[in-house]
Amino acid sequence: MPDLTSAPLTLVLVALAGYLLGSIPFGIVMARLFGLGDLRTIGSGNIGATNVLRTGNKLAAFLTLILDAGKGGIAVIVARMLVGEDAAQMAGFAAFLGHCYPVFLGFKGGKGVATWIGTLLALAWPLGLAACGIWLAAAVLMRISSLAALLAAALSPLWAYMLGLPHVLALSAALALLIFYRHRSNISRLIAGDEPRIGKKS
Repeated sequence: MPDLTSAPLTLVLVALAGYLLGSIPFGIVMARLFGLGDLRTIGSGNIGATNVLRTGNKLAAFLTLILDAGKGGIAVIVARMLVGEDAAQMAGFAAFLGHCYPVFLGFKGGKGVATWIGTLLALAWPLGLAACGIWLAAAVLMRISSLAALLAAALSPLWAYMLGLPHVLALSAALALLIFYRHRSNISRLIAGDEPRIGKKS
């Protein structure tokens, strides 16, 4: 973890701002803009890019992916510029929680993978690139988004250690645990062999 040098009240305000930014449900926004209906009634009901892709609209899914990742990345970068490294990690963590438990949707949000990637890229780009590479390779080989995400998340603390990034090791481990928790239903379907593959329409 980085040294805690910021005032506690500052960190609380940073966390609140990061959480509110993370709570913006870009998947639902894109689905409505593209006339795809209420994303919560489509496919898995998830608000992320993978479920948007199940509508068959690749552009909407791509924009959702970029915007959801951007929530984490922007939260980290702005907090780092205005406050410091401890605030950057707080903001990224809060943005991730905001996506998973958004106040605007009754605390029922997405799985957090895109926001997690954006957070890692902004915090320590070598770690973010490693996570992206693992996800992409696993997704191409196995065609299952959740499995790719779980593999990338599980390996992220190891990559943080191997890349000499001890200041993000604790956060990457905490985010990985939360990703596994948010993917409980996916893990059950993976075990049962019922998890849908990437690109399958609802």
